[in-house]
Amino acid sequence: MNYRIVMEKSVDYIESNIQENLTAGMIAEYSGYSLYHFGRIFLAYYGMSVMEYVLKRRLSLAMHHVYNGAKIIDAALLYGFETASGFSKAFRRFYQCSPTQYLQDYQSYQEHALISEAGVSKDILEKNVRFEQKGDFKVIGFSTQPMTMNTDNKEEMVAAWYDVEHDGPETYLYETLDPSKHGEVGIFISDEEGESRYILGVIMDSFEKAEMGMTCLEIPEATYAVFTTVPFDESANPGMFAQNIRKTWKGIFENWLSNNDFIYDFEKLDFEYYDERCHSDVDAVMEIWIPIKEKSTKS
Repeated sequence: MNYRIVMEKSVDYIESNIQENLTAGMIAEYSGYSLYHFGRIFLAYYGMSVMEYVLKRRLSLAMHHVYNGAKIIDAALLYGFETASGFSKAFRRFYQCSPTQYLQDYQSYQEHALISEAGVSKDILEKNVRFEQKGDFKVIGFSTQPMTMNTDNKEEMVAAWYDVEHDGPETYLYETLDPSKHGEVGIFISDEEGESRYILGVIMDSFEKAEMGMTCLEIPEATYAVFTTVPFDESANPGMFAQNIRKTWKGIFENWLSNNDFIYDFEKLDFEYYDERCHSDVDAVMEIWIPIKEKSTKS
């Protein structure tokens, strides 16, 4: 069964009622499933429980209001938190810093990003990175026409997903392949002649459903540094989401990899990951997965 429409419907319901006293039972009932069945589907599709998703959205949207001038207590109450301390405690659990510190970093970066072409700083990247060991997985998607790109110079990579006409192909992929989890992978691959293609695809268990004209790619197991971009209000600054992605790529190679104990693992593949969080106009984010390995200690 194709659960994509059901999951998208449930997320739309959450977004439309995010300031209400939502419960998992209410969302499941709206979606037409039992709480048990809906909870299992949501967890498999989004990688978190439905109420964890609701909490993260409330925290993010509340901080958007604070950034635009609201007091923390007022924003917290608006999104269902009874006290400022309760809001701060929940915020620390998800973001590993206080709302005040996050706001200072967020404001500093946004102000700088609007006037500078420099990459994201190491300090900001350090606060938005996690490390994951991920097994090999399969991607089925559509690729662009060949383009010339210096693939050895990764900081020149752009947010190609944002520049590709993806609405039609993306919808077709979900309707045809019915992936078990929502999220698109954007990845550059290069051939021996130096030509590159950008693949927009979804993660699948096998290549059995691939149709003619689709590209199949197996991503090898790797250790990754996973960077989440700083949220930007795309409605107030059109185009900044894509610019922010480019500056994050640039910062990773110019400021982060050159100043720690890891190096880029050229035997693996990096990729961009876009899930439901990139569809918001006010706090859109995505992830950049960088394969890494420890620097050799040999002289």
